[in-house]
Amino acid sequence: MELLQSINWAIIAPIIIIQLILMIVAVVDLIRIEKTNGPKWIWALIILFINLIGPILYFVIGRRNQ
Repeated sequence: MELLQSINWAIIAPIIIIQLILMIVAVVDLIRIEKTNGPKWIWALIILFINLIGPILYFVIGRRNQ
């Protein structure tokens, strides 16, 4: 319990919020877009399980320019 009290939430909370927003936007975009570079299910796993970097990878590499 002391560990939770000693964490500086003013630094951690914005990172968590940014991660959640990126993840939600990436998943919604993945659902709406027709074609991606690679299978959609792999991109879904990358977005959900590779924290913070997964959604960024999807937007940089996974989306096809139409």
